[in-house]
Amino acid sequence: MIRYLSFRLLLALPALWLILTMVFILAHIVPGDPVAQMLGEGARADDLQQLRHTLGLDLPLPVQYGRYLAGIAHGNLGESFRFQQPVLQVVISHYPATLELAFVALLVCTGIGIPAGLFAAQRRGTSTDHAIGVFTLFGLSVPNFALGPVLILVFSVILGWLPVSGRGGLAHVILPAFTLGAALAAILTRMVRTSVIEELSSDYVRTARAKGLSESAVLFRHAFRNALIPIITILGLQFGTLLAGTIVTESIFSWPGIGRLAVQAIGARDYPLLQGCILLIAVSYVFVNLLTDLVYALVDPRVRFE
Repeated sequence: MIRYLSFRLLLALPALWLILTMVFILAHIVPGDPVAQMLGEGARADDLQQLRHTLGLDLPLPVQYGRYLAGIAHGNLGESFRFQQPVLQVVISHYPATLELAFVALLVCTGIGIPAGLFAAQRRGTSTDHAIGVFTLFGLSVPNFALGPVLILVFSVILGWLPVSGRGGLAHVILPAFTLGAALAAILTRMVRTSVIEELSSDYVRTARAKGLSESAVLFRHAFRNALIPIITILGLQFGTLLAGTIVTESIFSWPGIGRLAVQAIGARDYPLLQGCILLIAVSYVFVNLLTDLVYALVDPRVRFE
């Protein structure tokens, strides 16, 4: 197990390095001067040059890149231009909000996707199955940036049931979590339906039915249990997608997480903060995929790590 984990982590290092390199290059080639934004349009040329020298932005890009990688190796992500604080401190303070939103969105996704997929598989070819298919098509067709404003208009403006934006109690997280989890619920529904239908046509299911087991026992104790491996795979990938997909949803609902922080960093040309946000999201994605592999062995004893 330890060898397997170490091997997976080593394989993840080149991917993380590539992500960091691409973000560094893209952040620096985008038009805009962070120093001019910090001091304003009326700043003197000498003040601009002095601040640029203080921040190290007057150095050649290869030198800045080398310093950035050296800082990461020592656990130093730099200092945010906008907040004047260490980047690690800023991103860690916003990370719990993103995790909260992603976990609730995953609960929404599984709470809708798994029952709907099982229901559609059990009633394959019926009107219920077709209705669930229409629901999944709708979920896949409507993007977050369109669904979010519609939910705000209906449930916040017209009905007044839920708050428009911000982070607070359970009421604040419902709309952004549903916005984030709706499309993934549609994907999970189709995955569960397909996997369970495949298992229901297996020989061991026919044997279980021949023994007189009830349809619910066949569905849950046999078919669904053996279909868990692909379902866990898609759930692991979806949780990583949720962490990355919060950028749009957090901006719509003014949710104080990593996604909204990344958008603010882009607007302020805050290179260290943007790179820190992307690094945290990438590391989280790698960790979730690794955790998904470990869950395989718990769910299915046939899975072994060599």
